[in-house]
Amino acid sequence: MVKIDTIELPDFPLLLAPMEDVSDPPFRAVCKDNGADLMYTEFISSEGLIRDAIKSRQKLDIFEEERPVGIQIFGGDEEAMALSAKIVDAVNPNLLDINFGCPVKKVVSKGAGAAVLKDIDLMVRLTKAVVNSTSLPVTVKTRLGWDDATINIGEVAERLQDVGIKALAIHGRTRCQLYKGVANWDPIAAVKANPRITIPIFGNGDIDSPEKAVEYKSRYGVDGIMIGRSAIGYPWIFNEIKHFIKTGEHLAPPTIQQRVEVIRKHLHRSVEWKGMIPGIFEMRRHYTNYLRGLPNIKEFRLRLVTINEVEEIDAVLNEVIKVYDGYEFTPRKVDMDSMAYSCG
Repeated sequence: MVKIDTIELPDFPLLLAPMEDVSDPPFRAVCKDNGADLMYTEFISSEGLIRDAIKSRQKLDIFEEERPVGIQIFGGDEEAMALSAKIVDAVNPNLLDINFGCPVKKVVSKGAGAAVLKDIDLMVRLTKAVVNSTSLPVTVKTRLGWDDATINIGEVAERLQDVGIKALAIHGRTRCQLYKGVANWDPIAAVKANPRITIPIFGNGDIDSPEKAVEYKSRYGVDGIMIGRSAIGYPWIFNEIKHFIKTGEHLAPPTIQQRVEVIRKHLHRSVEWKGMIPGIFEMRRHYTNYLRGLPNIKEFRLRLVTINEVEEIDAVLNEVIKVYDGYEFTPRKVDMDSMAYSCG
């Protein structure tokens, strides 16, 4: 068992990463169904919460069936982070997570996300302000450092633990790498091996298959792994990893019926949560990933992204089942570069 404060997770838990414009309640629901042990909301601007911005407030929505779930915030101002922590506290998630890893320019330019990696003293002050302002367990997601010359995650882990965080998730890239190149897990393993570190350490970056999950579990000794891009359009990856860890064997790829079942749930939850038209529009980005690998799927995909009625979309999905019934999917090869998102 892995514990984050009083939150009990299974051995070697699988966490769904907080991904901007992806990790909303409908997406989290299908990932929960398919084996995710702990999930996070999309990151939320502390300034937006304080201004009562509608988009920021909507990201606070969590549902009982998805617990345990954490709400993630970001910002570069101590007072704003403390005030937003109090707002999050009132929503009663299972934990509050701080994003010190997002590398995108619009976040970094505000002195938030990965920008804080350039000033560890500020990172500590921001974290302490949040810890002191909430009754929730506080966790952090960050990167190795700003660039290859300033990989400071060892110091970061010790100092953040000292001010009260209960777990740390580390993406194995620097800010300057963005999402390019190969994630370096060696510094993550060094943090986990540090005898001063007693909190759970979760690794993140490039886990795209059950084999790699098992390999990294053994090689780096982390308490669990966080999965982002590989779950987009393929929430089955969580149960596939769990099955492979337990048995050493692969689960069969999801059938077309199983794929469409998940698409339907995602679609209907999206409509329920956001409303008819916004919910339908939100789903359009997901069809390509859910139906990836099917031959001659372009015509169906074009229809799915142009229809504005749920009943008509359901009818097209029924056609997809009929046309591809019995199609044998091969194990998926993930094109990470095609999975664009903003996260730590």
